[in-house]
Amino acid sequence: MTSPAAPSFRELHHRTAPLVLPNAWDIPSALAFADAGFEAVGTTSFGVASGLGRPDGGRSTRDANLALAGALAPLPVHISVDIEDGYADEPDEVAAYVCALVGIAGVNIEDSTAETLIDPAAHAAKVRAVKRRCPEVFVNARVDTYWLGQDATVAATLERAARYVDAGADGVFVPGATEPAVLRELAAAVPVPLNVLAVPALSPTELGELGVRRVSTGSLPYRAALHAAVRAADAVRGGGTVPGAAPYPRLQARLVDYATRLA
Repeated sequence: MTSPAAPSFRELHHRTAPLVLPNAWDIPSALAFADAGFEAVGTTSFGVASGLGRPDGGRSTRDANLALAGALAPLPVHISVDIEDGYADEPDEVAAYVCALVGIAGVNIEDSTAETLIDPAAHAAKVRAVKRRCPEVFVNARVDTYWLGQDATVAATLERAARYVDAGADGVFVPGATEPAVLRELAAAVPVPLNVLAVPALSPTELGELGVRRVSTGSLPYRAALHAAVRAADAVRGGGTVPGAAPYPRLQARLVDYATRLA
């Protein structure tokens, strides 16, 4: 749980530099990000779904995210949960789910289901229901036009974003948008903090200069962790140089501290 003196999750979106939000997939990854000094940690639906042996985006993470949110709430950082499309079509069901995520600061909720954009009016209804039931939760409305390559234009994206902002969204997330001109236009037109995925060619400072207020890592840390794990095992098998790794005592100490905090 964050200190009362710490900036609120909302305030982190309104500082000079964009909020860089790493995305965890379990307790140890969230502990590692918190230990590295990040003030807020998000979750990645891909990482959580993958850990269950399920593909992303199929509403398979509903129960797992509910449990993970409860496990992460005691951490001394703000927690934002990626809830896919809200795991339901009915707005009140989505709102009830969000309210059950006790202790979290925000949610991402995407306007697509089964990799297809949904009616923006339907998504706006979900946002409105969540803000009515849980007004303190920072709702980051995700616009999947660029992510899915469907209606991937600035005009279509802004039209959807405007509906979600009118419904009460606190932020707008446009994953897949990477071109500086597009990002600048989106940021200038969206009246709430704009969130994008990390862009390899642009630093957070450069994204901030374009108007971006939040930069998420998405599934990148999870995918990088899998890649590093295979490299380590392959190095042992081949007698090569084993890559660096966090010391066992440090990881164990984090878990002991976490368990003590829960006791």
